[in-house]
Amino acid sequence: MSSMRLIVAGAAGRMGRSLVRAISETDGVELSGAFERPGSPALGKDAGELAGVGPLGVAISDDPLSLVVEADGVLDFTTPDATVALSEFAAQGRIVHVIGTTGLDEPHLARLDAAARHAVVVRSGNMSLGVNLLAALVRQAAAALGPDWDIEVLEMHHRAKVDAPSGTALLLGEAAAEGRGISLAQNAVRSRDGHTGARVEGTIGFASLRGGSVVGEHTVILAGAGERVELGHRAEDRMIFARGAVKAAIWGFRRKPGHYSMADVLGLTGV
Repeated sequence: MSSMRLIVAGAAGRMGRSLVRAISETDGVELSGAFERPGSPALGKDAGELAGVGPLGVAISDDPLSLVVEADGVLDFTTPDATVALSEFAAQGRIVHVIGTTGLDEPHLARLDAAARHAVVVRSGNMSLGVNLLAALVRQAAAALGPDWDIEVLEMHHRAKVDAPSGTALLLGEAAAEGRGISLAQNAVRSRDGHTGARVEGTIGFASLRGGSVVGEHTVILAGAGERVELGHRAEDRMIFARGAVKAAIWGFRRKPGHYSMADVLGLTGV
């Protein structure tokens, strides 16, 4: 059987280089293309050399459409606008679109849903096995404990991260909301400042810290009267996200079109 042909979006960035490395380390897949934004100084360079794995014979392009037609899947940790534009190409090519992009809003998600009628879209705020297991545990804990247990999501990332709360924090907040059978959008508290008054029962709070080179740390705190449960995950190497994305692409290969999550990939749906 021939290898699954994958292309990497944003191949010159930190996550893009990690994705190239993950593909080079994984049996059954091969790098068939890599691209960057027009004008990038990386254009024309070998993606493997940039990723530190040696030459792979794949030059970085600025034309994703020409690459999609020769690929089986695309790995995408870019920006919301770039992701939804790429989703239209993935739908045209009827390939797997693995999305680790964060900061997507409702209009972006609506366009991804439209693309998922023709492409296999696997999207998650975090591609790691550990975080998705954590989300399943948070869902169970929130369901088991009553609304008088307060839920707070604390996250910390490196100083260069541009969105807050992180996609992973929102994923965990969604898991808590699902466990409670409530809407996160209607019960989330994103920030507190000044005289806020008492905490509203049933809300899910978020706090974001930024600094240094932290890859990602997340803690979900469930605080009851006289006791507290803390569930957490600490990422030490961004390769965990890259390997998860490759796993998601392999899972989605030849699957019917649809909008899937890492919970689907890992068999955690309903847990």
